[in-house]
Amino acid sequence: MKKIRVLIVDDSPLVRSVLSRILSEQEDIQVIGEASDPFEAKRWIIEEDPDVVTLDVEMPRMDGITFLKRIMAYKPVPVLMISSYTQENSMRTLEALEAGAVDFVPKPVTNLETNLSDLKQEIVAKVRAAGWAKVKPPVLVRKKPDKSFVEAQAMRIFKIIGIGASTGGTLAVEKLLSSMNFHTSGILVVQHMPAKYTANFAQRLDSLVPQKVVEATDRQRLEKDLVLIAPGGRHMRLARDDKGYSVRLFDGPPVNHQKPSVDVLFESMAKVAGREAVGVVLTGMGEDGARGLLDMRNAGSLTLAQDEASCVVFGMPRAAVELKAVAKVAPISIIASTIFNTFRAK
Repeated sequence: MKKIRVLIVDDSPLVRSVLSRILSEQEDIQVIGEASDPFEAKRWIIEEDPDVVTLDVEMPRMDGITFLKRIMAYKPVPVLMISSYTQENSMRTLEALEAGAVDFVPKPVTNLETNLSDLKQEIVAKVRAAGWAKVKPPVLVRKKPDKSFVEAQAMRIFKIIGIGASTGGTLAVEKLLSSMNFHTSGILVVQHMPAKYTANFAQRLDSLVPQKVVEATDRQRLEKDLVLIAPGGRHMRLARDDKGYSVRLFDGPPVNHQKPSVDVLFESMAKVAGREAVGVVLTGMGEDGARGLLDMRNAGSLTLAQDEASCVVFGMPRAAVELKAVAKVAPISIIASTIFNTFRAK
């Protein structure tokens, strides 16, 4: 069995010790080294060629994001960011994802050893996902397009679009929204991400894509081209009344180990929107979204999945394909045009 070789980079000896213990307990993971700063880590990366690097955002001598950008420019390797759970660091973590990090784990601020150990399942799962991830080249941050949507009737599809994503999804969602040159009846997004991060994710997306993007609030109405991001820690479902569509946010147990869950959103879209809806599963580990997408397909919705070649991790799309929930599989670059052309032809 080939082991995933991991380098741990963190200035805290306690964090390095806890991460090393958690990962070394796994038969398929080998911790090949620990580094207290990027300069020490550089030597490990050059000489030992790790499969995965865990990287702290805040470190002495050189911050983690600067080092990440250098790694991705000169010797790309899957990187899992370890970020303190603060408002400022949530923005920096999103910057790291744009710079090429595969995923992140929010590091507790207090009771570090106990609380970090409580994250064992998440840490191990994300390291394993990173071990299989396809590292993408750095992506330049684009400015929000200075243009309005074409108002011609031919450029309208009166559909509600639901999007589910996890590992690698922040960039995939941005690419998909940026490539939509048609009007919708509203767009709902579930990106696996904890509370505090989703609001900043929505804010950052809003500065980069043509649509208006906000973190959803309970009972918020759908509007043309408005993108609603499910808040971390709450499920989001679609609801319908005599005035139209809105979203409902609610607490509850995780579904597929996730809250928000893509399945929760897609199942509600199948029930209340049916043929008026489109479901899209993007890159991510696990199976969340597959069953809900099957419900949507059975209800008459158009269902799509991102193809393996353009995914960072093909887990969620693969699960949906294997369940026969997907009508069309496409690269992220043509999913939007595939949606538009499907309805334009009718």
